[in-house]
Amino acid sequence: MELIVSTTVAVLTAGGVYLLLRLRTFPVILGLALLSYAVNVFLFASGRLAIDQSPILSPYGEASYTDPLPQALVLTAIVISFGMTAVLVMIGLGAFLEADTDRIDIGPEDSDADAEKDTQD
Repeated sequence: MELIVSTTVAVLTAGGVYLLLRLRTFPVILGLALLSYAVNVFLFASGRLAIDQSPILSPYGEASYTDPLPQALVLTAIVISFGMTAVLVMIGLGAFLEADTDRIDIGPEDSDADAEKDTQD
C-alpha cells in the first residue's frame, strides 16, 4: 500500500513540475493543480495508512483509530487549492484577452515583433 501511495505522489509531482515548465498558461495551471493533489495525497498518507479503522474513537473503548488531523488538513487544502485555481484561471484569462496569446515568457524579440505589427495596423 505504501508503494502505491509513494508512487502516486512521485508521478503527480513529476507531472506537475513538467507542466509548470511549459510556456503556456493553461499547462502551468494544470501543473499547479497536480502539485496540490500530490501534497494532498502526501498529507493524507502522513496520518498512517490504516484500513477498516474509524477516524474517531470508538464508543466501545478500542484504542485503534486513524489520526483525524491529516484528514482535516487535506479538506482545508482542497478548498484553498480550488480557490487559488479559480484565481489563476481568471488571471490567465485576463492576460490572454489582453495580449491575444497565452504564452508566459514574452521576450524582447516578441515585443519588437508586436510593436512592428501594431505600427502596420
